[in-house]
Amino acid sequence: MEYYNYIKSLHLIFVITWFAGLFYIPRLFVYQIEAFHKPSPDKEILGKQLKLMAKRLWNIITWPSAILATGFAIWLLILQPIWLQQPWMHVKLGFVILLIIYHLKTHQFYKQLQNDVVKKTSNFMRLWNEGATFILFAVVFLVILKSAFNWIFGVLGIFILGVLLMLGFKVYKNIRNKNPDA
Repeated sequence: MEYYNYIKSLHLIFVITWFAGLFYIPRLFVYQIEAFHKPSPDKEILGKQLKLMAKRLWNIITWPSAILATGFAIWLLILQPIWLQQPWMHVKLGFVILLIIYHLKTHQFYKQLQNDVVKKTSNFMRLWNEGATFILFAVVFLVILKSAFNWIFGVLGIFILGVLLMLGFKVYKNIRNKNPDA
C-alpha cells in the first residue's frame, strides 16, 4: 500500500488535465462556429487553425487524460474496495457517469465541427462550456466532505454559481451586441 499515494496523485493529475481539456475545448468550439460564419478567406484560415488546435487538445490531452484518470480511479477502488460501500462514493460515481456522458457528447460536437458541420450556435457552446464546471464542483465537495448529504450544500452553491454565470452570460451578450470586438 505504500504506492497508494502515488496512484492517488496520478489519478488527481489526470483528472485535472482531463478537466482542463473539457474546459477549453468548448471555447475552441465557440471560435470555430464564429469563424465558420466569417467571409473568405478568414473562414478558411481561422477554421483550419482552430480545427488543428481542437484536434491536438482533444486527442493529445483530453482523451488520454480521461482514460488515465479512469484507469487510476479503478486501481484506487481495487486497492480500497470499502469505498464502494460509502454513500458519498455512490453519488460521486453518479457524477462521474455524468462527466463521461458530457465528454462523449462533447466528442460528438468535436467530430461535427471537424467535418464543418455546424449544428449549434456559439451561444449554445458558451453555455455548454459550463457543464464540466458544475460536475467538478459537485465532485470536489463530495470528495472533500465525504458525505452524501452535505454535497447538497455544494450543489446549492453550484446552482447559485449557475445563476450568476447566466447573469454574467446575459450581460456579456449585451456587451457583445453593442460592441462585437468586446
